[in-house]
Amino acid sequence: MLKYMFNIVFLIFICFNYWMMMFSMIIFFMLFMLSSVNLFMYSNLISWLGMDILSLSMIFLSTWICLLMLLTSLEIYLENYFFKLYMINFMGLFFFLFMTFISLDLFFFYIFFESSMLPVLILIVGWGYQPERMQAGVYLIFYTLFASLPLMMAIFYIYNNSFSMFMLINSSFHSFILYLFLIFSFLIKMPMYMVHLWLPKAHVEGPITGSMILAGVMLKLGGYGLMRIMKFSISMSLKFNIIWISISLVGGLYVSLLCLHLMDLKLLIAYSSVVHMALVIGGIMTLNYLGFLGSLCLMVGHGLCSSGLFYLINLIYERVGSRSMMIIKGMINLLPSLTLWWFLMLSSNMAAPPSLNLLGEISLFLSILMWSKLSMILIMLISFFSACYSIYVFSFSQHGMILKSLFFIKFINSRENLVLILHWLPLNLLILKIDYFYNWI
Repeated sequence: MLKYMFNIVFLIFICFNYWMMMFSMIIFFMLFMLSSVNLFMYSNLISWLGMDILSLSMIFLSTWICLLMLLTSLEIYLENYFFKLYMINFMGLFFFLFMTFISLDLFFFYIFFESSMLPVLILIVGWGYQPERMQAGVYLIFYTLFASLPLMMAIFYIYNNSFSMFMLINSSFHSFILYLFLIFSFLIKMPMYMVHLWLPKAHVEGPITGSMILAGVMLKLGGYGLMRIMKFSISMSLKFNIIWISISLVGGLYVSLLCLHLMDLKLLIAYSSVVHMALVIGGIMTLNYLGFLGSLCLMVGHGLCSSGLFYLINLIYERVGSRSMMIIKGMINLLPSLTLWWFLMLSSNMAAPPSLNLLGEISLFLSILMWSKLSMILIMLISFFSACYSIYVFSFSQHGMILKSLFFIKFINSRENLVLILHWLPLNLLILKIDYFYNWI
């Protein structure tokens, strides 16, 4: 663990040099790829730090998305748009995410988990380009901090009782409150339907890099936390998880219907994240093998796919100046190469083979069906409407009459194509290494 820690400390000293930083992040990723991790237990243990396959997958995803964020931020560097502050913020975010995923101590995990929201808030408020970004920042902080204090109280209670899980084994009212306090913060971070309103706001008002890190990694913190916490509260979970599965599946169906009449592309993709995370919550809450594995696969797949879709929307926004599908029409005539990327990303978003989303969704469907046969109706409808809104986005944005004012737009350059390739390749090649996903638990 120390070699990774020292590597990040070294990155802080060179973070003002854009190209050195890019090269060092690639080296860090390669170094991590060479790390040996035991499939069945924690490895690389040092004091309260260590990792297993779940931690390793999340760190790979975080490092990859942060690398793509850096590649996207070239214009901030070229225009010197508070670049030094941006890089300090970026390094803080990367450090907090890394420490969250390798912390074995509950309290340290809580500190880094909550700290990771601060750089995202600064990113949205400081580099966002919409007038309501302050309101988005308030939504973000109040929603996530609302459940932060209960989580801290629950952790202190567990520590005070010497990790005695008695309160989570018996069925008293106190044990239900403790169970609720432990999981509620992670459900908001996912976000679960009914506590999801901060997410579309943060996506729409924030910059492209903020959307990439939010969709790519920040939502996965909730799933990661739930997977860790569920092991503490098996007895209470067996009784009360039906509540969260029901809310998630019904909410997922409602939001997928909502996606079918949204006109703002960024808002639509943000709401589609809520649908995917509803399935992840359902899979984790069933507490079975396939549910956990499907959740891990879908979290990694959705992180890459959703980040790529937000980047695609930003490319069009930079050229056209709008994200409304009433204005963005007939893009196949103007940017045919981008149409290919829209097709590839949206087909992965609706879980077409060979994307990692397909493997994740099949595992999640099986796990939820094993939990209850009645949920088949909801799952069928969610899957159908997910395909519907993906096709709807593609047909509306790529076909139709072009606005006469859109004939003079710049082409897609090689850097932008590279970012899209680096989103799509791992998303569709990781299906070849599913044995890692299926062996970690």
